[in-house]
Amino acid sequence: MKRLEIVIDTNVLVAALRSNRGASFRLLQNIDSDLLELNLSVPLFLEYEDAAKRLVKKGGLSISDIDNILSYLAFVAKPRNIYYLWRPFLKDPKDDMVLELAVAVQCKYIVTFNQRDFAGIEQFGISLISPKDLLRLMGDIL
Repeated sequence: MKRLEIVIDTNVLVAALRSNRGASFRLLQNIDSDLLELNLSVPLFLEYEDAAKRLVKKGGLSISDIDNILSYLAFVAKPRNIYYLWRPFLKDPKDDMVLELAVAVQCKYIVTFNQRDFAGIEQFGISLISPKDLLRLMGDIL
């Protein structure tokens, strides 16, 4: 099976960091599998970092924990350049950043919980998928 090109929306990362139960955490555990190709741009990485480090104030993970997780994601992800040639398309510029990365690398899926925020992206040949549905597709059912 060919590796699935994916981009993970920040809300999925945050959900995984908040709880070790559930599909988001399980997806991150499988992010370096032979079935997935995680794509990452510098702006999206910085968004991940900002959102993840805001969780430290709420308890649970330390800054060091967050740095280790982010370093791991940067290590396993395929770094990509994006050029912001046709923005804006979506209402939220942060969602545009995710979409533009997915378009640039011709991803099949954006993994997100915010399906409504990405209305209209099907014209780019990209599908939205939840972490749970992606795990099912991979054969790793919770």
